[in-house]
This record gives sequence, structure tokens and C-alpha cells, in this order.
Amino acid sequence: MSTGEANEEDDLADLPAAYRAWRASTLGRITDALEEDRVLDLIGPPEGQRILDAGCGDGKLAVELVRRGGSVSGVDASPAMIAAARVRARREGVGAGFGVAEVEGLPFEAGSFDTVVAVTVLCFADDPRASLREMARVLRPGGRLVVGELGRWSAWAAKRRVRGWLGSRVWRQARFRTAAELQTLACEAGLVETEVLGAIYYPPLGLAARMLAPIDRKLAAVTTVGAAFLVLSAEKP
Repeated sequence: MSTGEANEEDDLADLPAAYRAWRASTLGRITDALEEDRVLDLIGPPEGQRILDAGCGDGKLAVELVRRGGSVSGVDASPAMIAAARVRARREGVGAGFGVAEVEGLPFEAGSFDTVVAVTVLCFADDPRASLREMARVLRPGGRLVVGELGRWSAWAAKRRVRGWLGSRVWRQARFRTAAELQTLACEAGLVETEVLGAIYYPPLGLAARMLAPIDRKLAAVTTVGAAFLVLSAEKP
């Protein structure tokens, strides 16, 4: 998933097509690039790492991690998304394994991965604590969890709350979090050395994205308040 609108229709019958439309827009292209950069910053060099992309969507991040040398598996609850991820991997000539699975019940043994990444998964999870515990379970000791989530205090969150109040099932169920709340969830899952970075400090407008994207990292160095996207990094002791 992404902070992207992805057409934000209640049926979301064709999610892969909605993602393509979002990424073709100016707002989507700039926003997705900033989010991906922030996630990759906290993953670090993926070369030689066993990486799980939990809630991988259409496989864009997973494919990029393979390109950079990672050994990547991706799971998603949506069969349509997994089909799209497999097509992307074949089209781009990279080897990544994709399968349908719920994050609350990952089909991997404990300690299987050096890094687990999950982007906008907890905000839609029925039981985010169980999801985080499960992601922590499949991490090896010393492994790193990187979680990208929707920030609570942003113009994007305000817009989405209004959409939820007006009847959108997607945004009625979404949970927006602060940096402190993400760190608390990580600590409850037994993780340590937590850090949270922000991204996307502009409102959901293409012109604002073009104007403010160049200073996004400078704003992230000051505060996470106002960020539409938060990225948590934590370690399994």
C-alpha cells in the first residue's frame, strides 16, 4: 500500500489498475518516490539480506530490493495484488517469491529473515499488535523491522477522516498513528532501538508536491508532526 489515493473508491475492484493510475499522476509519482526513498534509507543496503515484504501490494518495493541485491519474499492478502506482483517481477526479469498470506499468520519459520518491511499494513490491520508480533517472530535475532505507516497529524489524514465520515469504507477503518504510538507498538512486540522518520510534509496536491518535495528531508530532520508518512525502524534483540 501507499499514502497514495489509489482512486480511493469503496469497491477497489481493480487495485493494480488503481495503483498504476496513482503512479501516473504528478502527485503519485513524487509521493511514492519520497516514501520509497525513506523506507530504503532505513532498510539500508539490501545486498545479501533475506527480506520479507509483508503486505507487498503489486511488488514495486520488493522488485526494487531484488535489484539492489536482496533475496526477497513478498506476501499479500489480495490474490489480485500477488498476481500483479508476479507479472511485475517477470516483466522486469527479477527473481522474487510471492504468495497470498495474512500478515497475522505468516507462513514462515521463526527467524527466517534478516529484514521485514511492511508499508501501510498496520493502519488497516484488524489486530495490529498481533501483526507486529508475527513480523517480529519471523525476524532473526539482530534483524530489523521497517514499518511505513500513515501519520496522524497531516492534511492527508484530515482529508481521509472526512472521507470516512462521508461513508468511505476504506478510510472509515483506517487508523492513523503518531511516531510515539508506533514506537509503543514496536516495544510491545519486544523490539528495541526504535527510530521514526517522517515524509510527505505537503498537502495532497500535485502543485504542492512539486514545490515542497525538495525540502521534504529538511523538514523530516526537524519533526514528524505534519508528515503524512511515518517510517519506523526497530531491531529484534
